[in-house]
Amino acid sequence: MRGAQLRSSYGVIVVPTAAWAHNAFDLAAWASGAAVGYGLYRWRLKGATERIAGRVGPGYFISLAAGAVAGGWLVGSANTLQDSTPALSHSVAGALAGAIVAVEAYKLVRNIRGSTGAIFVGSFTTGVIVGRLGCFFTGLPDRTYGTPTSLPWAVDLGDHVGRHPVQLYESVSMAMFLAVYLWGLAGRAPWAMRRGFYAMTIAYGAQRFCWEFLKPYPKLVGPFNLFHVLTLGLVIYGWIWWARSRADERRSQVGALSVLRPDHEPV
Repeated sequence: MRGAQLRSSYGVIVVPTAAWAHNAFDLAAWASGAAVGYGLYRWRLKGATERIAGRVGPGYFISLAAGAVAGGWLVGSANTLQDSTPALSHSVAGALAGAIVAVEAYKLVRNIRGSTGAIFVGSFTTGVIVGRLGCFFTGLPDRTYGTPTSLPWAVDLGDHVGRHPVQLYESVSMAMFLAVYLWGLAGRAPWAMRRGFYAMTIAYGAQRFCWEFLKPYPKLVGPFNLFHVLTLGLVIYGWIWWARSRADERRSQVGALSVLRPDHEPV
């Protein structure tokens, strides 16, 4: 890694970067995400996961994987091909959106209702937390760096320019969501047990939408880039399905109430 001192002469934090950091942290993200997902499965989500697995069939997982791969590369490349030095790339936001589209289409065809993503909440969130560290320590070649700033925590990724550490903003944001989600699971809160995936898409989309203003990506519409549009779509998706799930829950509670019949009337 390069960068031998904590702060440069012009006051920003010098970050040691290396090309291999991305692969190293990607592996760590996959491993930690799988570990957290398995831990949550054993702790709180085993029953719900087994019920879902019995309904969805193997085609669900094939659709999910295909959608994630296609969405990740299509969205990532659509953004970086607009740069002055075009290149193919992949995007975690695109992978999430692609997986959602593919899975919802599969569920529609198979007439499967309700959320089926509970088991992926912890693993995806952990993957983002750890994976963004890889983006950060890879530096400028990763193309996820922030815009220039004079804030005290500005970082120099190798070009002697103080920048927003947007990758760390995202890691911290998702770590905060994970803490709230774990708190919800600990208390068996209905939102965490039944609508955790929708909560995650809202949280991920909202925080990512904000940080996109601090990235030098090509604009798509006015001040908004491609990821603004995509992450806003994730927030809307999560909100709509959250509301539908709550409505279904209320209807089931009403249906479970005892209804007075003639033989209940006083004589």
